[in-house]
Amino acid sequence: MSIKNKTALVFGASGLTGNFVVEHLLGDEQYDEIKVFVRKELKVISGKVKQVIFTPENLEQIADEVTGDHLFCCIGTTIKKAGSQQAFLKTDHDLVERIAKIASFNKVKSFVVISSIGANDKSSNFYLKTKGKMEESIQTFGFENLSIVRPSMLLGMRHEKRFGEEAGKTIAKLITPLLVGPMRKYRPIHAAIVARAMIKLANKPNGKYLLESDQIENLVTNQKS
Repeated sequence: MSIKNKTALVFGASGLTGNFVVEHLLGDEQYDEIKVFVRKELKVISGKVKQVIFTPENLEQIADEVTGDHLFCCIGTTIKKAGSQQAFLKTDHDLVERIAKIASFNKVKSFVVISSIGANDKSSNFYLKTKGKMEESIQTFGFENLSIVRPSMLLGMRHEKRFGEEAGKTIAKLITPLLVGPMRKYRPIHAAIVARAMIKLANKPNGKYLLESDQIENLVTNQKS
């Protein structure tokens, strides 16, 4: 039997996947409070939601708010949007690491984070190397449940347009039927499915979980999971 009256914490709630995480949490009776940590207030009408305004610079100042049962970290940008590799590193590695450190200190039970397919701290690709280093870093903290999801290209409507990504989605959809067997994990996946998987992972028994894109989809579509 699932324990009710849980508090969820969501970083990156204004992003594609984070938005779906909040949406699914709103309809989940296990959670009676959802804390969303955002740079500017979201248009969310629900008594379950508490919005905490923060910036990366003042994160430690609102550390007392990072308390609850399950934290969903949907922080993520691109090198192009960040403006430089260093700025990207500060967001996708340093900020995630700082959030994890505070959550661990505050005894948050479950920490679920979005990484990327192909993440590897030894990769020659800066993006994938950064994601890999982030994964290594957060595993040093003492969470009862630590879950890392590595989705492939995400499907869904973003608030901002990313031309290269949209073109990539079109190509990916065309080649999806060819991605079978070991290549199945490279199929594009809808952000709503990733969000549902993250919530299911947060409620799994204590342990460490790392799911590739095809495993993320199986977790949601397979009722026995």
